[in-house]
Amino acid sequence: LAADGVPVFKHGNRSITSKCGSAELLGALGVPLEADNALLQASLRELNFAFFFAPAFHPAFKSIMPVRQALAARGQRTVFNILGPLINPGRPAHQLLGVFSDRFLPAMASALDALSLTNGYAVHCRLADGRGMDELSTAGENTAVGFGKSRGRTEEWKPETFGLQSAPLDELLGGDVDANLELFNRVLDGTAPSGLTDTVLLNAGVAFHVAGRDGSIQDGIGRARELLAGGRVKEHVRKTADFYHS
Repeated sequence: LAADGVPVFKHGNRSITSKCGSAELLGALGVPLEADNALLQASLRELNFAFFFAPAFHPAFKSIMPVRQALAARGQRTVFNILGPLINPGRPAHQLLGVFSDRFLPAMASALDALSLTNGYAVHCRLADGRGMDELSTAGENTAVGFGKSRGRTEEWKPETFGLQSAPLDELLGGDVDANLELFNRVLDGTAPSGLTDTVLLNAGVAFHVAGRDGSIQDGIGRARELLAGGRVKEHVRKTADFYHS
């Protein structure tokens, strides 16, 4: 999205339940986690992207991290799994929000609607084995509940809905930071498993549609495919690394 001029406010944290979270991957790409406001504003101007590291903006997150990790090790989630996505300090007007359980989709969509966001969807993917993913995916069936301009819409999307192929979960599995960085580069180079690449395209396509860049999700997926295959995303990643190292 950022490579095509859509400002992206990414609000995230280090991993709680997995080997690698968004903060770890972005850090490996050279993005500083605790940048000051001036650098974040410059990043938005130059790159259409800024990473808001949750503990830097919400000190309580830093204090409760050990407790969250201990509870996660016992398989217990906390209210912060729900609260975190609602307190993005950038206050984006549009949002594509992955939710860990489809049970919470209506509540999350309603909360974002109450925050007066312009448009968006809360989404969840159900896997065949009964588990779920907090993103859209080609490895299962997706539910999307709208808010803002999409208020009142509940969509059920399979990969085939948009001309994509269903993929086994194995094609989407990552690992530690090094493994995920390798997968990330394979997506950029066009050598990643098709299920992983198509999942990236699906999420980007819906986000382009939510942001008003494309009239349909299908068009958004096509735009994302062209950006990826044409090398513009890879070039934007290089530009991002150069920006933070200059």
